[in-house]
Amino acid sequence: MVTQLPSSQGIIYPESDGQPMADNTKQFELIVLIKKNLDLIFADNPHVFVAGDLLWYPVEGKPNLSKAPDVMVAFGRPKGDRGSYLQWQEDNIPPQIVFEILSPGNTHRGMIEKYDFYRRYGVEEYYLYDPDTGELSGWVRTDTDLQPVNEMSGWESPRLGIRFELSDDQLQIYRPDGERFLTYVELDQQRQQAQAMAQQERQRAEQAEAELQALRSLLQERGINPE
Repeated sequence: MVTQLPSSQGIIYPESDGQPMADNTKQFELIVLIKKNLDLIFADNPHVFVAGDLLWYPVEGKPNLSKAPDVMVAFGRPKGDRGSYLQWQEDNIPPQIVFEILSPGNTHRGMIEKYDFYRRYGVEEYYLYDPDTGELSGWVRTDTDLQPVNEMSGWESPRLGIRFELSDDQLQIYRPDGERFLTYVELDQQRQQAQAMAQQERQRAEQAEAELQALRSLLQERGINPE
């Protein structure tokens, strides 16, 4: 766990904004899908921190200045539990990538505030998806500002290496190895299928060995050396 030291000014930085992680099941499932698949992609890299619904404080001494991205990724920071992301305790490294999944509770004003916050405090890639309309938007930092991505379908994240596709207004995300982001249920089904295939292979190998032994026995009965 990354230890977060108390502020030298005695300021409290709340670890909750009092808002739910998601307003509905559709939003929740997408947040979990993105977060857990990014965990899998960077499982072997100890210097990539992935979090969901974690408050990010970019400036020490300003506890009212924070946002909690639905998913965020910080390269150059160690994995570990945190109550919040206090940037000055993280080598002053901001999350480089953030994701937001819209819900009916999001207001136009609130989303503009989030965009301005991410733009101001160093986010390099910002992705916004509305599951109700199927609209996907993205912004990538060039020089010192976030610029919109003109076409998101087929877009590949410069930092993450993942690819976004829109099919029938449904978002699909693909890993750098070309595999689609899978839900926990799909991953479990994939595991069960792999186990079933492995069991079939063992059974085929055992059957082939039994047939070979039967043939050897038959040859020996007829006085033929099977070797």
